[in-house]
Amino acid sequence: MISCSIIGATSYTGNELIRLLAKHPNVKFGCLTTRSEDPVLAAEMVPSLGKNDTLWIEKFDEKKVLKVSDVIFLTLPHTAAMEYGAKFFKAGKVVIDLSADFRFQEPKVYEEWYRVKHSATALLKKAVYGLPEIYREQIKKANLIANPGCYPTGPSIALYPLLKGSLIQAESIVIDAKSGVSGAGKKLSQVTQYCEVDENFSAYKVNCHQHQPEIEQTLSAIAGKKIKITFVPHLLPLQRGILCTIYLKRKRNASKQKIVETFEKFAGKQPFVRFLGHGKFPGLHQVQYTNFCDIGIAVDENSDGVIVITAIDNLLKGASSQAIQNMNIRMGFAETAGLL
Repeated sequence: MISCSIIGATSYTGNELIRLLAKHPNVKFGCLTTRSEDPVLAAEMVPSLGKNDTLWIEKFDEKKVLKVSDVIFLTLPHTAAMEYGAKFFKAGKVVIDLSADFRFQEPKVYEEWYRVKHSATALLKKAVYGLPEIYREQIKKANLIANPGCYPTGPSIALYPLLKGSLIQAESIVIDAKSGVSGAGKKLSQVTQYCEVDENFSAYKVNCHQHQPEIEQTLSAIAGKKIKITFVPHLLPLQRGILCTIYLKRKRNASKQKIVETFEKFAGKQPFVRFLGHGKFPGLHQVQYTNFCDIGIAVDENSDGVIVITAIDNLLKGASSQAIQNMNIRMGFAETAGLL
C-alpha cells in the first residue's frame, strides 16, 4: 500500500484522480490540497465517494505533503507546476505532473510556446514522457513523469506503429482534432461559457496550439528525424472526449493488409488500446469514463491515402487515468489496477 497526494485536487483532473484512486487496491490518500484557505469536503466535488466519506481537500502544506507521500500528482496550471515538481523530485518522491512543465526536452521550446522562463531546466532531461504505449520501460524507472497532453495522446499512440514500421510518409500528417469543453479546465473564459458553446462548433488556435510541438517532439523521436504536422483543434459542444481524424499518405510497400496487421499486433500488446479494424470507427460514447484509446482506419487502395480515427476521454486517458496507469507501471502494480 502506497500513499498518494494530489496537489490541485479541486480541478477537473484532480477530481477524477480522487474518484479513481479511492477505489485503487494499492493506494491510500496522503494529502489532497487546494490553494483556497477554506477546506472542502471531497465528496461534495466527487459524489461517488458517498455521503459518509470524510475525506477533505485542505490548504496546501508543503511539509505535510512531503511527510505523508510516496507518489505526488500535480494537477496545477501550466507554468505553476515546475517549482513544486522540482522540490518534490529532489526530496525523493515519485512525481507525476499533469501540466506541460516537464514534457519538453528543450527548454527553449517550452518557453516559446508557454511564454515563461523555465525554472527547472536541469530536470527536463530526467523527466520521462508518460505515454505507456511508447515509453513503458522508461516509466518503470522514472521518478519524474510528464503526463502527456490530452490532444497528443490519441494521435501519438496511433501514429507510433505506422512510423515505427515506416509505413507512412512522415512529411504529410494532418490531424483534425475535436475536444469537449472540459479540456479547457475550470478557468473562466468567454469562449467556454454555455451560451457560446451550446449548438456551436468552431476551430481555434489553428496551427498555433501549444500541443502541436508536443506531438511533433514525440513523432520526431519515433521517426528519428524532425517531423512537422498540420494540427487543427476544434471545440465540441459537449463535456468530455476527444476525437481525432488523421490524414496520412502511405508508402508503396504499405498495403492495406500490412497496415491492418500492424495495428492488430500493436493493440494486442496494449491493455488500453482497442483497434476496431478497417472500416470501423470509434465514437466518444465508447471511450467516455474509460482509459481506452479506440482506433479505426480506412485505407484507400486506389490511392496512397490513409485515414486513422482515434477517440479518448480527455479527462481520463488524456489526463487522470493515464497518470494512474503511469503510477501503476512505476510502482510495479498491475497496469490495469484501479482502471478496469
